[in-house]
Amino acid sequence: MNQQLHSRRSMLLGSLALASLLNRESGAQEQNPTVHRGLPALPHFTPRAKRVIYLFQSGGPAQMDLYDYKPELKKRFGEEVPRSIYPDERKTTMSSAQASFPVAPSTFDFTRCGQSGSWISNALPHIGSMADELCIIRSMHTDAINHDPAITFQQTGSQIPGRPSIGSWVGYGLGSNNDNLPAFVALSSRGTGKTGQPLYDRLWGSGFLPSKHQGVKFRNQGDPVLDISDPAGISRDQRRVMLDSLKALNQIRFGEMKDPEIETRIAQYELAYRMQMSVPDLLDFSNEPKHVMELYGPEVATPGRYAYNCLIARRLAERGVRFIQLFHQGWDQHNNLPTQIGKQCKDTDQPTAALLRDLKQRGMLDDTLIIWGGEFGRTIYSQGKLTEKSYGRDHHPSCFSMWMAGGGTQGGVNHGSTDDYSVNVAENGVSVHDLHATVLHLLGIDHKRLIHKFQGRDFRLTDVHGTVVQPLLA
Repeated sequence: MNQQLHSRRSMLLGSLALASLLNRESGAQEQNPTVHRGLPALPHFTPRAKRVIYLFQSGGPAQMDLYDYKPELKKRFGEEVPRSIYPDERKTTMSSAQASFPVAPSTFDFTRCGQSGSWISNALPHIGSMADELCIIRSMHTDAINHDPAITFQQTGSQIPGRPSIGSWVGYGLGSNNDNLPAFVALSSRGTGKTGQPLYDRLWGSGFLPSKHQGVKFRNQGDPVLDISDPAGISRDQRRVMLDSLKALNQIRFGEMKDPEIETRIAQYELAYRMQMSVPDLLDFSNEPKHVMELYGPEVATPGRYAYNCLIARRLAERGVRFIQLFHQGWDQHNNLPTQIGKQCKDTDQPTAALLRDLKQRGMLDDTLIIWGGEFGRTIYSQGKLTEKSYGRDHHPSCFSMWMAGGGTQGGVNHGSTDDYSVNVAENGVSVHDLHATVLHLLGIDHKRLIHKFQGRDFRLTDVHGTVVQPLLA
């Protein structure tokens, strides 16, 4: 009986493979059914941006050391931050037991940059040279005070894990522009300032959306994508026959079960096969001019470094990838902040500015939206011992800085402000939901109409919140 079953199965696979080969040889042309082209009604209006590159700085960069200039605080060095400004109940358990909460002014100098005169830390001279391209938001605020819920909130619009990431929502709504690469790619790098908080795959996951919309992570060591190469002893033609046979069997199973995840699996197998050709070309820098490589800095050719990922991001954008996200770890400076944040800035400053400059010289910045920022900000009071040259800063969700560039945003703009201590938003606050609504708007999506029904409820990235921040738009 087993021999009979094995024989019948072999005959089926053989005939399916033959049929697929004949079909290809006959030159039958049809639109690739395994590629998602987006929802029929989208975009809702003419988009300003075609794609997004999100430079996520994981750990919470200190706003008053980078973009939120507070020169008057130097006169208050070591003074207690007034409880009326920073009540005890808003401090985390990591610093709430301190006997003192002294003001820790930034040790970094600031310079007015560009024609806009934006104040930017001297720790970021390359980014400062691109100030007139930046739309700096100094009044971001979030609901979460710890890393995991705060990053989850930034990525999914909810502090509770399980919702789709912003890149998955964009891919679900707008579809793919390249049959041979994912619509959503995630890359990661580790800063030299410190190890950094862990990153979880769900941060680029699809949640309750079909799993074909999850981000594909390019690894920072070894092969960028697992199993991207053919197994030893298997030729590409053999791999194609195997996949055609597997696809036919999965289609039979789908006809029986009607499970959409079977269709997703078919699509992912096909994408993986096509990526075998596209990814090696993507990672081949031999055609990059020397002056472009030098623009990104000395680490541009080292896989897993932030500079390398920035160049990969530009090459992905050129190839039509819809949403590209770089996660750079190490911005969690609870102690020795000046040294650690200085190293983080050295990792990221030149490559970030190079990405902006490279896109601009290629005519791509106008329709590529760049986002820079982390999950929250840092406290103005020192966590641990304060000296003139060293201090630490605890988590702070009430105000922090982010910026956007290109993609329909207004360059040279500084939006919102904080109080004298960089503790609270003073004017024009921007929530995480507002940021998401604005990003979707720039992509031609009405955030209130990008909806997916799950377990009887209509869900959206912005939940029941979010307002497009019009002053950020060009």
